[in-house]
Amino acid sequence: MPVLSELLIALPVVFLIAVLMTMAGRGGGNFYVLVLVVVLGSMHQAAATGQFIMFATAIGGVLIFRKHKAIAWPMALMIGLTTSLMALVGGLIAAKFAGITLKYVFSGMLAIAGGLMLLPVRERAVDVKRRFGYLIMKAGDTKYSINLYVALPVMLATGFAAGMVGVSGGSFLVPLMVLACGLPMRLAVGTASTMVAATALMGFVGHAINGEFAPEFGLPLAVAAILGGMVGGKFAVKTRPAILKKIFAFTTLAAAGFMLVNALVSTHS
Repeated sequence: MPVLSELLIALPVVFLIAVLMTMAGRGGGNFYVLVLVVVLGSMHQAAATGQFIMFATAIGGVLIFRKHKAIAWPMALMIGLTTSLMALVGGLIAAKFAGITLKYVFSGMLAIAGGLMLLPVRERAVDVKRRFGYLIMKAGDTKYSINLYVALPVMLATGFAAGMVGVSGGSFLVPLMVLACGLPMRLAVGTASTMVAATALMGFVGHAINGEFAPEFGLPLAVAAILGGMVGGKFAVKTRPAILKKIFAFTTLAAAGFMLVNALVSTHS
């Protein structure tokens, strides 16, 4: 169980992660879980506590994005509901897998997320012609088209995997909204925060039912996360998130390597 000194070290780290991840429209679960695995020692506890901290971070960001009208609520409701329900399933099923298995899955998700962040994401014109399998939605003056053939499978898979290993899936949601749905990057980042909140909350509930949450550690960190989310949200409405994409890509790939090494060491120890 973590001691006070470890908590004092983790607080500023969580705050900084919350600021940066909110600016990019990501939950930061990959980084939170890395910190929590080192401190708590248990992958299951780290996943549960990480989900709780992500929820707090996202709520802080949503408060700011809502004020600046940078949330596409129809899309947030559709994708958020789908991913949050699958995150609940993933959180419940996680207890059936060994911690080492979750570490390998987590490492793979990080590698995929890092690769996606390296891909160029360009805003494009939206084809508003109604076709079967496509939904046309509007947020303010912005119209966007949702390709359900692409979006629905990605939403289901993202929610399930995110809930199982304790991440939000934000690394996949932002490219999904920009590439498959035609949202401007700023609107995608704001909308992603609402879905991160929903996914993280449901994933946390699944883990908490199995008694994997560490409240004495998670509650203080959640306060730091809310503050970080609000600061990150204020920066995000003034900064192009694309500027940070390469930085996050390389740090995410580094995190994937770290977790893979950790899993290999655990296997042979």
